[in-house]
Amino acid sequence: MLIKTHNSGFIHPVSSEITSQGIYQQRRDMIRLMAGGAAGAALAGWAGREALAQGVARPGKLAALPGARSAVAGAVTMEKVTDYKDASTYNNFYEFGTDKADPAKNAGTLVTKPWTVVVDGLVKQPKTWAIEDLLKLSAQEERIYRMRCVEGWSMVIPWVGYSMAELIKKVEPLGNAKYVEFITQADPKTMPFVGSRVLDWPYVEALRLDEAMNPLTLLAFGMYGEVMPNQNGAPVRLVVPWKYGFKSGKSIVRIRFTDKEPRTAWNKAAANEYGFYSNVNPNVDHPRWSQATERRIGEDGLFAKKRKTLMFNGYEAQVGQLYAGMDLKKNF
Repeated sequence: MLIKTHNSGFIHPVSSEITSQGIYQQRRDMIRLMAGGAAGAALAGWAGREALAQGVARPGKLAALPGARSAVAGAVTMEKVTDYKDASTYNNFYEFGTDKADPAKNAGTLVTKPWTVVVDGLVKQPKTWAIEDLLKLSAQEERIYRMRCVEGWSMVIPWVGYSMAELIKKVEPLGNAKYVEFITQADPKTMPFVGSRVLDWPYVEALRLDEAMNPLTLLAFGMYGEVMPNQNGAPVRLVVPWKYGFKSGKSIVRIRFTDKEPRTAWNKAAANEYGFYSNVNPNVDHPRWSQATERRIGEDGLFAKKRKTLMFNGYEAQVGQLYAGMDLKKNF
């Protein structure tokens, strides 16, 4: 199976651009000390502004797509945001190549207008949505999420979109709907690697309905205050921050509600390596490497000490209840 980790063209920011551990810890200590009492509300507002002002500057490369700071619990991390250049040039998007640098080089051929998304299956209100109508469905929010790849690297990205639950409520799933399947664009004319033997095309991912309804699950249209770059999944993608990155399907063209667990792309390719759930779990290793640690792209040098991987990527308080009583090693 082809999984490359070559980071051709990758540039690290200078050390002066990285928030020091001491300053970061001082901010966290202040929040912890003042979170209660009369200062709590004011400090919460300060914390949110600090998070959004910590380097999340609009790159000025694509059309603006601003969003208000999200009020969803856990949706704004205080960690340093990954540089836009790194987040937009170090990607997995196999429709445009298997090397991390390939999507940024090749995705210019993707045609994103016009674009429609079919929502059907076990719903009362099936509909084909133009991308413009999807954008208007709910107010756009900016959420700063930790994102973790199964290959051991991670980023912190400010996404723009709204909870997937907003769309789900509009289409009204039937009582027997248990899963949501996300089918992505597979056009060999505009996606040069569609048709390769790496995966079964189109790329398909899926969630349980309750996972899709969780407020953290994001239908994303942009990042860094701008519309989504092609290589990151334009014009609309899924973002599920407590799961490994391949669960967040890019360039979605169909969302289907079903009563049966869908077969997903990587699960079909190697079921022993990529389970249906694919929750970030430091206690469950990939058969060929450990998942206990990770390297933050743009922050850690090649020989720097790795970070410990957090259970559910640090979102356990928000999503842990979804898996209560489950054997997470068996249901990986």
